[in-house]
Amino acid sequence: MPGGLGASCTGIDLSQKIAARDRVALLDAFRTHHVLVIRDQHLDKARLADFAGIFGEVEGNIFRKTDGSLLEAVHEITNFGADGRPSADPYLKSNFNWHTDKAYQAVPSLLTMLLALELPPSGGDTQFADMTAAYDALSEATKAEIAGLKVVHSFEHMRVSTGDRPLTAAEREATPPVTHPLVRTHPDTGRKCLYIGMYCSHIEGMDATASRAMLDRLLAHATEPRFIYTHQWRPNDLVLWDNRCLVHRAVANYELERHRRVLMRVVVKGTVPV
Repeated sequence: MPGGLGASCTGIDLSQKIAARDRVALLDAFRTHHVLVIRDQHLDKARLADFAGIFGEVEGNIFRKTDGSLLEAVHEITNFGADGRPSADPYLKSNFNWHTDKAYQAVPSLLTMLLALELPPSGGDTQFADMTAAYDALSEATKAEIAGLKVVHSFEHMRVSTGDRPLTAAEREATPPVTHPLVRTHPDTGRKCLYIGMYCSHIEGMDATASRAMLDRLLAHATEPRFIYTHQWRPNDLVLWDNRCLVHRAVANYELERHRRVLMRVVVKGTVPV
């Protein structure tokens, strides 16, 4: 992939039982490259969940659909509005902001998988930013400045700051603010990476203005073009990525109100960041 982030996996059909050697190769590639692209996959929800299970425990969801029902563990994400049609003001707008999935939970996610079901004729890309490379590129003075800092991650802060729909009472009760290190250590590689994004409310013990300025400055640095891989989707692409060391966002570079964009999603539970 451009910039060295990610890998393309070929010669594998995930609708079939995965051979032991392929399982080992996939786990190793994920550990090394953090974004994997596996093209031409035709999977139903059960098979996608089975594949996700080789990486860890498939995670449930607290999000609600437009009808108020709880999202399934394996579910579709779309550009639809409340009426179920393509919309320039989709039901969840926050996906267009840089984030790492479920950082608002005490135990955030390890990885996310998306399978492309319906795509616009062009555009609708997803971008990934390498938070390990971004940390490595910081000055020694900045690394010393941020060492040991703790950040409050808040689902409600994200909804308010991105202009997304308000939390329901049940969502608010299920997602109290949590605290994570600003710099976490990847449990597999042992490397340090920034752990920030749209869920970050503030840095503990810091003046609110200074806290916001630091978080914004670090995110702007981490999402410079040199740290980014932009995935241009093809039908039946399966993309999986490491939420522990990446941030990502959807790109609204197509006519949202005209073209459908539907992807099947599943998330694997991670560990407490340290």
